[in-house]
Amino acid sequence: MRVLITGGTGFIGAEVVRQLVAEGGHQIAVFHVSGAQQRLADIADRVTLIRGDVGNVSHVLDAVKQSRPEAIFHLGAILSTASDLDPAAAMHANVNGTFNVLEAARILDVPQVLFASTIGTYALGMTGERIDDLTLQRPLSFYGTAKLFGEGAGNFYRHRYGLDFRGIRFPGICGPGVRTPGAAQFHSWVVEECAKGRPYTIEVAPHTRVPIVYVKDAARGVLQLARAPREQLKQFNYLINGVPPTPSAEALADLVRERVPGARIDFRVDAKRQAFVDRLMKPVDDRFARDEWGWNPAFETARMLDDFLADLAAHPQRYPD
Repeated sequence: MRVLITGGTGFIGAEVVRQLVAEGGHQIAVFHVSGAQQRLADIADRVTLIRGDVGNVSHVLDAVKQSRPEAIFHLGAILSTASDLDPAAAMHANVNGTFNVLEAARILDVPQVLFASTIGTYALGMTGERIDDLTLQRPLSFYGTAKLFGEGAGNFYRHRYGLDFRGIRFPGICGPGVRTPGAAQFHSWVVEECAKGRPYTIEVAPHTRVPIVYVKDAARGVLQLARAPREQLKQFNYLINGVPPTPSAEALADLVRERVPGARIDFRVDAKRQAFVDRLMKPVDDRFARDEWGWNPAFETARMLDDFLADLAAHPQRYPD
């Protein structure tokens, strides 16, 4: 398969690239803006690196012309906290960028676009006991608003132009090397900071349960959805979750302490952060993803932490401070 991955040097994107390289037989083009390539340094000779700005339509068109992909995995974006701090930048990258990808796919006859969305498209008006693909989407964050635009624009291109558009609404994603602040990043930071011998303060209440999925499962989900027979799909934008049960912040801290001798973890609640995550403290029902394309995450919490710590220890060069 020929595939172009926007954000391909980033958190999810680099893991998708690694999994494709491990499979073999793919022509992989990595479109990136940062120039930071440490996550892919050991396999850089097995992919094509294309530097550019997804918010610049000329850059996107040039990348698509160069790579001639059968699918675009659109994973590049400015993340949640940064988007809310600079809506203009997020508008450029997350709204215009998604439009540019969809237009490039239409103009240059790319059959499929797979889009990374977020559980952050949910916020107001969630009256049910759980969150699922039928829950009303009324985001409060600019990040969630931009992602909701992407879902809607993709559905328009699917209906109007026949584009095979598919989206995944990710929950919080846990894994090494997270550098961009986000409301649920404490899952990743408490593990990495303690593994590196530093204290860490979790800024939500101990009872807090924020849905999470391990980055390796998240990347596998991208590939799994991209390969699902089109006739099986009814929703097209899918919410996913990790292996239940979702751990509380306190339970996660205890599991880290068991694995990292001397880990120093405390709690100090940030009211704004707590208010944000409180809206997401409902069970996630990802039955549509499970039923329609076989979503089945492999990493429950303990196994996730073991793999996370092993990856950090084995590949410190990928995750510099």
